[in-house]
Amino acid sequence: MQLLLMSNSTGPDGGYLDHCADVLQEFLTGVSNLLFVPFAVSDELAYGAKTCERLDRMGVRADWADRTGDLVGQLRQAEAVFIGGGNTFRLLDRLYSTGMLDAIRRSVADGVRYVGASAGTNVASPTIKTTNDMPIIEPPSFVALGLVPFQINPHYVDRDPDSSHQGETREERLFEYLEESDRPVVALREGAILRISRKEVLLLGSLGARIYRRGKEPLEYPAGTQLDDLLDI
Repeated sequence: MQLLLMSNSTGPDGGYLDHCADVLQEFLTGVSNLLFVPFAVSDELAYGAKTCERLDRMGVRADWADRTGDLVGQLRQAEAVFIGGGNTFRLLDRLYSTGMLDAIRRSVADGVRYVGASAGTNVASPTIKTTNDMPIIEPPSFVALGLVPFQINPHYVDRDPDSSHQGETREERLFEYLEESDRPVVALREGAILRISRKEVLLLGSLGARIYRRGKEPLEYPAGTQLDDLLDI
């Protein structure tokens, strides 16, 4: 199993995949055929074309998953699959309706490399219960790919002490999740990436991550930290 799970695909300067280009290129070394899944957005054609063009500039040949065609056939030809960001509920619903959820799960177990960004990272978890997105559509289940045994919260932001916002902070929402579940949550700040290979989990990127466990104080981890114990849950 080889996974690259990114908090975000667009950097603070608006550059698409620029901030993670080196890591992504290294992860995809030797891959001659990648399938990009644009199901999390409404304009799949534009998103697919944009991503395939960007990957081509990295030297990676890519096609995008077309829901009007033979998706499972496309997946069989792929050496890597990349699921992009957007709305996680819409993404999961389309993965279910196309039969791609089980197909991707099987492919990754057979050695196909998996890249996720934002919503694509969310669905690598056992469920999508720690997404930040609004439920604009109701998927058949919250159960996702389950490629890792822990939950992920991309785009994690710390509380702004100067903010006048009186709603729940991101941290408070994650504590609420842990009231109902004992699965740890890896909160990835912008630019953070998890590189997972067999029994190794390496935290990459810039701002690090915060890990929440039920009944414990959350802990901070900088980039470069090995988090292999997360796979022993």
